Amino acid sequence: MSNEAKKPRISERRRFFTDLAHHAGLGVMGALIWAGYAQKAKSSPLTLRPPAALDEEAFLKTCIKCGLCAEACVNRPQNIDKETGRPRPGTLKMAKAQDPVTVGTPFFIPSDVPCYMCEDIPCVPVCPTGSLDPAKVTNPKTGELDFRMMDMGLAVVDPNSCIAFWGIQCDACYRACPLMDEAIRLEYDRNPRTGKHAFLKPVVDMNACTGCGLCEKACVTEKPAIFILPRKIALGKPGAHYVKGWDKKDQQRVSERVGKDVTTHDERSKENPMDYLNKGLEF
Repeated sequence: MSNEAKKPRISERRRFFTDLAHHAGLGVMGALIWAGYAQKAKSSPLTLRPPAALDEEAFLKTCIKCGLCAEACVNRPQNIDKETGRPRPGTLKMAKAQDPVTVGTPFFIPSDVPCYMCEDIPCVPVCPTGSLDPAKVTNPKTGELDFRMMDMGLAVVDPNSCIAFWGIQCDACYRACPLMDEAIRLEYDRNPRTGKHAFLKPVVDMNACTGCGLCEKACVTEKPAIFILPRKIALGKPGAHYVKGWDKKDQQRVSERVGKDVTTHDERSKENPMDYLNKGLEF
């Protein structure tokens, strides 16, 4: 075979191996980028899930990303714009690649579209896997779905940016709350700066707030001074060794810890209290 005949074959081989290396490199790069994104999305602690969602870890294991909850949300009767007669954007979104949420899972952003707390909670019963558990929003007395039992998050007020704390009369969040005087109430307080006016401060009841976000959407400040956070983020944690003396369930919890030492010991614990209590502060 002549050298001229061999050249096309060598050229084809080089092109084949070059293309193979090129595609392999793109595949590895894509896998690394996707793995990094997936890890980032799963680690987002501020994601707000639909009503009756399981804890995040269990939710991600059971959600099959079918989108039935989002479909039920956008097709609900309450979602029809009375002026145009057309459906408004649904509360629930299915996460896309650019969202800081696990791709394909439902979530919502209150400042965009809050939850309107439909009485029949249509997004929950349609879930085929139990990721949205109807038992979490079922009233044990009536056996029916109860929107008051929703727990999507907790409203938090920033007193530094809330103009009601400045003395400016504003009750936008209070009036937007579907559980007025329950989830949000106005606390009257004297304004010492003027001596004539009163503060009307919004106060959130953590036991009644459902995290619907209607207050956040209604807030008049440039960046909402009241906003929804997941309860694990919004609330602190006192520790298992503190007890609510008036709460029978909490007392029962502590009674089960009998025999376990929950006392904190340090070097000072070895000393006689009478030897150091009158010495003043030690640094």
